[in-house]
Amino acid sequence: MSVENLISTLEKLERMHKSLLELANKKTDLIKANDMEQLDDMLKTEQAHVAAIETLEQQRQKMVTDYLQAKGIAFTGTPTVAQVIDAADGAEKQALQEVRERLVELVTTLKQQNDLNQKLVFQSLQFVNFTLDMLQPQRNQTNTFNYSGAEVRGEANIAKKSYYNSQA
Repeated sequence: MSVENLISTLEKLERMHKSLLELANKKTDLIKANDMEQLDDMLKTEQAHVAAIETLEQQRQKMVTDYLQAKGIAFTGTPTVAQVIDAADGAEKQALQEVRERLVELVTTLKQQNDLNQKLVFQSLQFVNFTLDMLQPQRNQTNTFNYSGAEVRGEANIAKKSYYNSQA
């Protein structure tokens, strides 16, 4: 069994991850620009990319399993491309290593970009919460040092302000 189909699938995965990285870079700009409508559209596009990547990943796993079984190599757990590289010979081995390295590097870059986007969104939420806290009216605090003796003993007729309206 040849690894050409596996290499082809890995190259498709590489193209999809590159496209996803481009979307992540655009998402960073949209987050900075606070463009929620386009960000929402971007997330839908991103979800479609992730679904396509998951399909390709399932194909990759099946090809790796089939290749290792055809070679009579025992494996535990989910078989990996690294195991196929170990079992492959010559030019196929070299081609697999190259595409695997590119894909690993691309996934690492994508993870870093997504981490940045997550931090930017978190900062935006912190800013929104801070702004909301500043805009909300604060409860009036009465001066605790100007109570008369009757107020301290509880004999004064003080109307208590309630924030709950039971008749509503």
